[in-house]
Amino acid sequence: MSYDAIVLAGGAARRLGGADKPALSVGGRALLDRVLDACPDALTTVVVGGRRPTARPVRWALEDPPGGGPVAALDAGLRRTTAGLVLVLSADLPFLDRETVRALLLAAGPDGAMLRDADGRDQPLVAVYRAEPLRREIALLATEHGSLTGLPLRALTAELDLTPVTARPLAAFDCDTWDDLAAARARIREHGTVLDQWITAVKTELGVDVAVDTATLLDLARDAAHGVARPAAPLTTFLVGYAAAQAAATGADPARAVAEASRRAADLALRWAAEENADDKTGEAADDNAERNGSG
Repeated sequence: MSYDAIVLAGGAARRLGGADKPALSVGGRALLDRVLDACPDALTTVVVGGRRPTARPVRWALEDPPGGGPVAALDAGLRRTTAGLVLVLSADLPFLDRETVRALLLAAGPDGAMLRDADGRDQPLVAVYRAEPLRREIALLATEHGSLTGLPLRALTAELDLTPVTARPLAAFDCDTWDDLAAARARIREHGTVLDQWITAVKTELGVDVAVDTATLLDLARDAAHGVARPAAPLTTFLVGYAAAQAAATGADPARAVAEASRRAADLALRWAAEENADDKTGEAADDNAERNGSG
């Protein structure tokens, strides 16, 4: 589904003491980059705010005057988009994911769709808008008030027919305070999700887009560690990745290449361990025979 994305990355961050909020990190990645990762297939991505390094290319915009508020910032970004659907996000959503973005796009009603958090609050900065009615309402507000500066988003969304979409857990969690940031950093390290979060972070860092069968790789690491030696675990998984990359370079499906390389390496580790067990049993039998002969 074709869409453009606008990420609002300005604001004074007063509750963070004026810190550069989009640059603050959760899980080793800047908040802004985490948000950009949720919409990689946007035709055009416009970030409204001060220029900064980003993990992928974006266009930049700035409201006039700077600090004019969210409606003015949205207007500045909207002027640089052309798609019929526009995804609008704030830059402080550490747990926003691609599934949530897709759900919003699929649910877009007459004027769009807006995320509704677990407490029943609508989130206009986690929403998809149809460009034509959005431009119309912004123009009407500018005419009515003489300027968009300082206007709240509810003045805009109150006139739009937006389909509510129930948020996935944490999708609407934003970092407005230092406590919020600390909570996000703690959540990302929770035992039940830390591996998924880490793998996603590494894939993004390395520019790798491949499905990872975590259970298979962990089983392989276990077999290599137990059947060969502990240091064999990371070395084996590295070699599996390298072999899979070579296979993918010849046209093989990357996920299948990983699975096949993992299977072959796991089988080798099990054969290696079986030999050791067989040698141990042979040695025990020889010792038993020697002991019986000596006693005879």
